[in-house]
Amino acid sequence: MIITLTVNGTEHTLHVHAGELLRTALRRLRCYSVKHGDETGESGADAVLLTFTPDQPTSYRLLNAGTMLAAQADGASIVTAEGLVIGDLGLVTGGSASSAPIPNPQSPVTALQEQFVQCGAIQCGYCTPAQLLAAQKLLSENPDPTEAEVREAIAGVLCRCTGYLKPVQAILRTAALRRGETLDPLPVDIRDVPDVGEWPSPDPGSAPEDRSGDGVDTQTRTRTLPVTVASPKTQVVNKPEPKVDAVKLVKGRGVFADDVEMPGMLYGGLLTSPHAHARIRSIDKSKAAALPGVHAVLTHEDVERVVYASGGQSYPNPPPYDQVSLDHKVRHVGDRVAVVAAETPELVQQALELIEVEYEILPAVLNPEDAMIDGAPVIHDEADAVKIHDAARNIAVKIHVAHHDVEAALAASDFVYESEYRVHQVQQASIEPHIVVTYWDEDDRLVIRTSTQVPFHVRRMVAPLIGLPVRRIRVIKPRIGGGFGGKQEMLIEDLCAHLTLATGRPVKFEYSRAQEFTSARTRHPQILRFRSGIDKDGKLTGMDVKVLADTGAYGTHGLTVQMVTGFRALSTYWLPAARFDCDVVYTNKPVPGAFRGYGAPQALFGLEQHMEELALARGLDPIEFKRLNWIKVGQDLPMAEAMGEGREGFAQRVQSSGLAECVEEGARAIGWDRRFDPAWKVDPARPHIRRGMGMAVCMHGTGIAGLDMGAASIKLNDDGSFNLLVGATDLGTGSDTVLAQIAAETLGVPLEQVVIYSSDTDFTPFDTGAYASSTTYISGGAVMKAAEAVAQQIFAHAAKHLLPDADPERLWLEGSKVHAPDGRSVELSTVALHSTHQAEQHQIMATASHMSYVSPPPFAAQYAEVEVDTETGQVTAKKIVMAVDCGIAINPITASGQVEGGMIQALGYALSEEMVYDELGQLETTKFGDYRIYAADEVPEIGVILVQTYEPSGPYGAKAVAEIPMDGMAPAIASAIFDATGARIRQIPFTPERVWRAMGKNL
Repeated sequence: MIITLTVNGTEHTLHVHAGELLRTALRRLRCYSVKHGDETGESGADAVLLTFTPDQPTSYRLLNAGTMLAAQADGASIVTAEGLVIGDLGLVTGGSASSAPIPNPQSPVTALQEQFVQCGAIQCGYCTPAQLLAAQKLLSENPDPTEAEVREAIAGVLCRCTGYLKPVQAILRTAALRRGETLDPLPVDIRDVPDVGEWPSPDPGSAPEDRSGDGVDTQTRTRTLPVTVASPKTQVVNKPEPKVDAVKLVKGRGVFADDVEMPGMLYGGLLTSPHAHARIRSIDKSKAAALPGVHAVLTHEDVERVVYASGGQSYPNPPPYDQVSLDHKVRHVGDRVAVVAAETPELVQQALELIEVEYEILPAVLNPEDAMIDGAPVIHDEADAVKIHDAARNIAVKIHVAHHDVEAALAASDFVYESEYRVHQVQQASIEPHIVVTYWDEDDRLVIRTSTQVPFHVRRMVAPLIGLPVRRIRVIKPRIGGGFGGKQEMLIEDLCAHLTLATGRPVKFEYSRAQEFTSARTRHPQILRFRSGIDKDGKLTGMDVKVLADTGAYGTHGLTVQMVTGFRALSTYWLPAARFDCDVVYTNKPVPGAFRGYGAPQALFGLEQHMEELALARGLDPIEFKRLNWIKVGQDLPMAEAMGEGREGFAQRVQSSGLAECVEEGARAIGWDRRFDPAWKVDPARPHIRRGMGMAVCMHGTGIAGLDMGAASIKLNDDGSFNLLVGATDLGTGSDTVLAQIAAETLGVPLEQVVIYSSDTDFTPFDTGAYASSTTYISGGAVMKAAEAVAQQIFAHAAKHLLPDADPERLWLEGSKVHAPDGRSVELSTVALHSTHQAEQHQIMATASHMSYVSPPPFAAQYAEVEVDTETGQVTAKKIVMAVDCGIAINPITASGQVEGGMIQALGYALSEEMVYDELGQLETTKFGDYRIYAADEVPEIGVILVQTYEPSGPYGAKAVAEIPMDGMAPAIASAIFDATGARIRQIPFTPERVWRAMGKNL
């Protein structure tokens, strides 16, 4: 049928087919800001403003284009993020504007878009266009909204990255600007603390730093501690530079994997198992293959059987190797059965429904305790699986690591305490589902455009599965709409590639939201048992940790996640003796894998409660007990060498720590003293409410010692700018910006003079990928080395040809010039042109790699304030504060944003998120309406303090920040619930029923 739409002021006549969604129609018009987040509209990523009366601007409604048929919008006027324009209303609307063209891509951003950029409100940017539309509608109707009104306005647009604080700030600041008010500097709470490191002294010829214009409220850079080390004397590093990709994201540009259309493109789809455990006795694809418009139907009978492990990890991939692209046996609901390529998504669905499969249903086992008993169903009985520890008992991996004699240490202790904890299965819930586009290029090489954290691993791993050499495969990583570890996997790239190989056509393959839950990856559930001893002075003498981990149907990441669990559990506090014993067990559930925190949130939930319980059992103050025992500067981490991460470990010693200051500053920010006031704990107006506070100590890692490697290449351009090529993967963390800042600082130029290109296996150097909190530290180290090498080339050429008699070793770069101590200087553009055109012509460029045998730990203190309803068990977080030692924050805005978003993810882990199954292994939480992640109007007050130390081994003193916010929230909430009610709950999530039942024994 033919419909008419006015989109961003331009009228379009469209041919649409029956069942075509409005979102699909708009994307055909290249309105790529309208995203697919789910099929029910609950993510809000598909939001548009729509009206049938465009002459009435207030008639625009925020609607979900993914739940509305295109035919239903016939005659409508629609505004997408591409249609935001400068003006009081800020929208292209009907009436006199109906003939206005789509804004020029070179046009400046609106005030709202600019505030999103400046406030750091954009991380991955996938939900940003919808947030902007919701905000624009609010501001057009309410010029002076309250914070609560802003949160309500954007509550229908879920964001998994930001924690909502910075988008709310951006909207409120925009409203203030429109009212003619002057904006205060952005608040970023940074504390500089004592450290064993020393910031390198600036060159004597360099000018002193002026902080007054850096856009940060310097009043919050309070130094409340007795001794401080000077803040970095820098021009770009440690400054709140806007993200280098921010403008294209606020403009809704087509920068994600899905934002591409190619001639002859087909759509891929996956048929999944309805059973938790079954053999495929027969499969008939004839009806599906005969459907007009269907170009391929592939089953296990059509694809070569090649065994692999899907985790995106370094070569050789950790075992077990227990997967194939398509198998004759299914091991969980949502497991792969067949794939289809057809001309439309609707045809794909029809074809999938026509595939006839006869299953032999097998007994299923849904928890690891039952899976290990004699007579349990054997999940992996195939003969070609490699390095499964004990397939007959469903044990994928066995880990046993000891440092000294734990039994002797516990026997000699004055007090021994034991406790057990249980953590559950949760999903990464990136708003962008997994999506891949594959096609043949003009040289008959396969191009894989994929939303991945590990492009180089994907290329290496997919090659044997599809029968192509690595040289004939190119992997491109565009912007990613959230990853959180779930995209540290070679997940559907092989299936999409098989379809392109079978058809010769480009194929776009995307998961549905339900498939994200059943067929992607999750966090490992665990049962953790702690046994610890202390001496008469309260010092730990030894700790024994036993873990039973559920790896679901396949063992991807099963070894390494649990190794991290053991390492975090046994290294946060200094232990003379330690032991870790772990069974990683198969069950017939969807597969766990990498998830932000990577085993540490599980470990810290048990460890921090265990330490608090141990202290209270001995009549000790929990914080002082932790302070006495936590790892300190100069102490070794013996389990680092004993364990490694699935391979050889290396000796580690803590060189920097601001943990003591984190604990002090976090306590001050949360108002910890109120915890001891009985009057505060009960609200007379609400006698059924109890208040409580809790805290937890956190320690994480910075990359994988001796394993992670990143590389960078930098070249000087004619105008004195630089091209920076990195294999590192920015998944919304701002790593492109941070790496460009490191290069700009080293080369003495403003950030805009560094043009960064990342994550293309043909054009960028190798990088292990975005995981293990490694990018700033490892890839940043490579960038710094490459920049220093380029600087030396610049000095050598300038001294020889442009600054006669200058000593190249005494030159420095600043303000886009080469400076000499005698006051002479030369523009970088002059050096560039001279070196390529006039004398000893050569390209000034360098490539460098970086790997580290140390992994300096970031530290943090997590605080939480809660209210507990004693009548229902409902726990409401009122305020959460995290003080984080991440070394020197290369970009304070992006660093604080990482902490804010991570805390809200972690809050969901503690309170609301849960994958629930029925007795047959069917997942009952397959949409956002059932699997509850926090919305903007549900989050508590958030506080973040960056406690700066200088880490000698990191680029410009940096350590990691991205994952540690996941680690301490659950134990802090548990501590707060105990403080409020006296109920000690050792299992998450803290659902109302679980809390209510626990309180029954204490109130």
